Amino acid sequence: MSHSPIPSEIESAIESAIEAGAVDKALAATVAAFGCQAGTVHFLRDGALRLAAHHGIPPHIAQIVETVPIGKGIAGIAAERKEPVTICNLQTDESGQARPAAKGTGMEGSLAVPMLSASGELRGVLGVAKATAHDWTTEQTDRLMEIAAAFGEAAGI
Repeated sequence: MSHSPIPSEIESAIESAIEAGAVDKALAATVAAFGCQAGTVHFLRDGALRLAAHHGIPPHIAQIVETVPIGKGIAGIAAERKEPVTICNLQTDESGQARPAAKGTGMEGSLAVPMLSASGELRGVLGVAKATAHDWTTEQTDRLMEIAAAFGEAAGI
């Protein structure tokens, strides 16, 4: 993971946590590295996205997003398209990409990226969100894609 605006100590913490299989710690470090307040990790299992870890997500919302169908909501759309999905402000979004539960997080700037293997196979989705509106840069999106690939690799899927 090079060419990053993320401080090296945070990048090392993310890599170490991923390598150790500590998905919760790796997610928390990723959320912090991107200046976010919330995040989720979903792994692809039995044809659906299954919540493996969450940070800063209210418990009742975590229950709702425990299983996400491919093509539904931000994570499901990122999985279906195998492309990042960005929303500047979840609270005012009218694109139809965000499900009502997403607004329940209280977050605004959201980015969900697919975890893809080197061959392009879907392994899951990594999502982060800020409490304020945010336009995600190409550099931020690319870095999160790299981190997501590492999550998928470490999970052995």
